[in-house]
Parts: sequence; structure tokens; C-alpha cells
Amino acid sequence: MVSDAAAAGPRPAWGPGPRPASGPGGRDGVPGPARATLPAAIRDAIVAHARDGYPNEACGLIAGTAPAADGGVATAWHPTRNRAASPLRYEIDPDDLLRLSIAIDDAGEVIWGIVHSHVRSPARPSPTDVGLAFYPDALYVLVSLAEAEADPASGTPSVRAWRIVDGEAAEVALAVDPR
Repeated sequence: MVSDAAAAGPRPAWGPGPRPASGPGGRDGVPGPARATLPAAIRDAIVAHARDGYPNEACGLIAGTAPAADGGVATAWHPTRNRAASPLRYEIDPDDLLRLSIAIDDAGEVIWGIVHSHVRSPARPSPTDVGLAFYPDALYVLVSLAEAEADPASGTPSVRAWRIVDGEAAEVALAVDPR
């Protein structure tokens, strides 16, 4: 199943900055994939964690079989603490990051996605997010708790995915699998 936002395709970028990815080769050197799938259970857990973290940004990691750009599948959600404890920025707690990086690696998986929420703004990377994106193989999954960004029919917060490589952000259409 594809979410309404994913079915409509990536949202257009607002001026310079993030743009849609176009596939494995990417567009203008920004690698794909053009599309990724997230199990509904993981999406729901991410949204719940974002709501629980309010009024601060919440964060966590998604493990997967391989990077999304290489056809990897998201397998597990791992919530983390936001060391910044801020409504304006996030920093995955270093102890959580080390523990989970080792556990994910020991399981033969990779960090498929890095997640954080925006409490008042759209689910698109801020300049700070782009500047602090140190995992080029991972998708950056953002959740917006802004009421204006929610799905009008269901009220579900906006969840969008991005590749951020060498200071360039490209949106990845995010399908949600109900299984």
C-alpha cells in the first residue's frame, strides 16, 4: 500500500534545496532510490515516538537488510534519546548510537534510516539537518508534528524520506506497506 503522499509522488521542492531523487544513478549526482517502502508498523512506531517526545524533537534508527539505494528492506525501528532535548534540533545520544550500531552490525544489517521529528515545521531537512548528515548510505526519515502538515483525511503526521549526500538533499517517495 502506498500512502496518499507517496501515491501523489514527491512534493516539489520550495525553491533551492531538496529535490526528488530519480533512481539508482540519481539526478545531478544525488543518488536514489526514487522510492522506498516502510512497513506500516515501523511508520506507526516512529510517529508514536515523535508524539511521545513532544515538545522536543524525537529521534531513532531504522535497521535494514542493506541501504535503501541498494534495494535494502527496512526491518526494525530503534528509538533513541535526543541528547539535545530541544524542540529545534536533535542529537542521537552517543551511547544509544554506539549500542545500536554494534547491535545492527552484529545482526548482519545496516542503518537503513535515521529518523527525527520536526515539531512545528514540514518533514523536510533543514539546513542544519543537511549540514549534519554524516551517513550518506542511510535515508533520512522526517516526521512533521505540525498540524498543517498532517494528512487532511486521517490526521496522520507527515512522514517523508530523503537522501542527503555531499550537502545535497533529494526526496525519496515513501510507500507504506500495511504488512
